[in-house]
Amino acid sequence: CKIKRIELFMIGNDIVDLVQARFQSNWKRKGFVQKIFTQKEQELIFSSKNPENMVWNLWTRKESAYKIFNRKTQIRAFIPHLIECNLGNEEFDTVTIEKQIYYTQTVINEESIYTIAVSNKKYFSEIVPLSNDVCFEKENGIPFLTDSVTNKKNPISITHHGRYWKGIILKI
Repeated sequence: CKIKRIELFMIGNDIVDLVQARFQSNWKRKGFVQKIFTQKEQELIFSSKNPENMVWNLWTRKESAYKIFNRKTQIRAFIPHLIECNLGNEEFDTVTIEKQIYYTQTVINEESIYTIAVSNKKYFSEIVPLSNDVCFEKENGIPFLTDSVTNKKNPISITHHGRYWKGIILKI
């Protein structure tokens, strides 16, 4: 299977409302963790002081990186075991999908877990938040803004869950 790759400035984001997740998703149900997470990730979850937060931390990282992968390849598929999070002691953690590395930064608080992923570390300094009233378009399910001057389509990433909505764009 030959994968079509589109070179764009790539970003992705995902958020989990922890209050909503506690009522909506039973991550402890039989088979859930095994279905979604690799063996290495399962070890991170079950050795964590807060396994629930680790589940949603890894989930948001996988989802954020998947948004970039989907935009680059146009492949929409349920592939959680092909997406692996690598958490380290570095400034950026990484997520790998089919030998492609994406960089992630995650903010965890008592109410939510929010991750941004980029295809190149330098893009972190170029991210600009969008207001939740922004008017965007979608093409093949992927959101973008059209520049009114150049008519160029600029990729954006949108996420929402429970009480939270986040949108980002690169200012490049």
